[in-house]
Amino acid sequence: MDKSNLHHDTSLGEVNSSVDINSHKGFRRILAYFGPAYLVSVGYMDPGNWATDLQGGAQFGYRLIWVLLMSNLMALLLQSLSARLGIVRRKDLAQANREVYPPVINFCLYILAELAIAACDLAEILGMAIGINLLTGLPLIWGVSITVLDTFLLMWLQKLGIRKLEAFILGLVSIIALSFLVELIFAKPNFNDVVKGFIPTKLNKDSLYIAVGIIGATVMPHNLYLHSALVQTRKISSGWEGIRRALKYNFIDSFIALNGAFFVNAAILILAASVFYTTGHTGVAKIEDASRLLSPLLGNKMAPTIFAIALIASGQSSTITGTLAGQIVMEGYLSLRLDPLLRRLITRLIAIVPAVVVIYFYGDAKVDDLLIFSQVVLSLQLGFAIIPLIHFVSDKVSMGEFAIDLKTKIAAWVIAIILVYLNVQLVVGKMMEVYETDGNLLLKITISLVALIIAWLFIAMTIIPLAQRRRLRHSADMHPEALPLVNLKIRPIKNIAIALDFSNNDGKLIAEAIGQGKMDAQYTLLHIIESVSANYLGASSDDAETQKDRQRLQEYEKQLTALGYKVSTKLGYRNRVKEIVRLVKEADADMLIVGAHRHRGLKDYLFGETIDAVRHDLDIAILIINVYATAE
Repeated sequence: MDKSNLHHDTSLGEVNSSVDINSHKGFRRILAYFGPAYLVSVGYMDPGNWATDLQGGAQFGYRLIWVLLMSNLMALLLQSLSARLGIVRRKDLAQANREVYPPVINFCLYILAELAIAACDLAEILGMAIGINLLTGLPLIWGVSITVLDTFLLMWLQKLGIRKLEAFILGLVSIIALSFLVELIFAKPNFNDVVKGFIPTKLNKDSLYIAVGIIGATVMPHNLYLHSALVQTRKISSGWEGIRRALKYNFIDSFIALNGAFFVNAAILILAASVFYTTGHTGVAKIEDASRLLSPLLGNKMAPTIFAIALIASGQSSTITGTLAGQIVMEGYLSLRLDPLLRRLITRLIAIVPAVVVIYFYGDAKVDDLLIFSQVVLSLQLGFAIIPLIHFVSDKVSMGEFAIDLKTKIAAWVIAIILVYLNVQLVVGKMMEVYETDGNLLLKITISLVALIIAWLFIAMTIIPLAQRRRLRHSADMHPEALPLVNLKIRPIKNIAIALDFSNNDGKLIAEAIGQGKMDAQYTLLHIIESVSANYLGASSDDAETQKDRQRLQEYEKQLTALGYKVSTKLGYRNRVKEIVRLVKEADADMLIVGAHRHRGLKDYLFGETIDAVRHDLDIAILIINVYATAE
């Protein structure tokens, strides 16, 4: 099979299936599964977590430790579901969404996912800049600017292979964990009070805002996209035993990695509670202030330096995985093919620009407020990632026997309901504050409209998969009485359209078409160009890919004409479904032939939602050829 043709249909194509599990024996095979969860776990201990944990500990002591524990348990379940989706279906969450939801819903989900990634990346950039400032004195705005160099570091690490990238991240995570272990030894917290912090307490207005920020900083929506893609870097056998083993060891991987992240978050909150809350410094809200107070309060000059080093390691590790998530979301939702370096630069600049603007116009004082706000934004996006994920892993049609059981499904929906409830409570509270103020009518109207749009999107996103499943079950349950056979006249086939993807499957599709029409039919060869230039310029596109695709069609036409067949060619651009339908109607075809690949690798217009959409828009015969054996 030509991997170059499938590159854009695989998640993280550069490293997809690059770790061959079966090439290892014994304990080394088990270790080969470990790694994806450690890349995911760094998102659970990024600088955004530091900001929320420090404020939570400084303002409320140990009372919010139970929120951290609850968040960690939620994260463990949700990340295991994300890994399950990637292992069983070999698709990431963005790709699965694109198959199920209509374009409008998908575009909205894509925008929300990008906002979540930008908010996460913003926190990581600010955290790194603060760490550099604490260690070297470099102004924040310069620290933010130089973080763009992380993009080139990621490029270099990926060229070394996914295992080297995982080892680098694990090294940074170890630095963070060891740093806070040392800090806790310096702080000497009261462990009786720490244990009491695990008992849930009622949240007031102020603690709710911090709690939602902690949840948003812990259970991160972009990590659900990331994990479902990273597990696909392991080349596992597609049989029942291979999938079952992968699910088992990836759960162990997640359990170890996420509990390590919980230790770091708990250590930050306990450090803030024991150093600041107990000494009356409850107003400590900034990471910089926390660092400066550590030395006099702990009586140790090493503490601020260790704190700054851990912060830089946290920002560096998190920003790498955040950039990977941006790549996954863009490719999965939009199937947009950009140069890898350009794609990573765009992801980084989306976060750098607001950081620079805030620092330039409002100064360093607003940086920590921006950090907290970024985590609340992350939390508000959670429902839009969690609910589709639960739908997908519950679907027995696509997941088969690996669909989650009833207990897991109930636990997942309870988590989703809790998260949505907390977010709605927070949003309604903030909206009421705006509505209660005098004036600013335009702002009130805008907020109301945005709230209505989000509510509509949320309801549609939740109902559509249920409606599709119910429709499929209803169709399967209907067994009408046998009817007399009528209309058995065969309509002659005069023109056959063939959708080609320029892979090894083209010959099989053309052969099937010739088998239907013989020498008498007219054959129309179709291809939809998907380059960036074609998406923008349409028929005016003349980039290298367009020229090459045109030449390929002409070569096919030349070969078939030499064999005595009547052949014409047509190229399409932009929207695949609309273009296939338009070209088929324009050719006045009696039949359309397309290839199906069992969702394992043809270009998008040859499988899934696209075939269904084309089928509904055409009233001619459509012959779907299974090219699975050829592709393998």
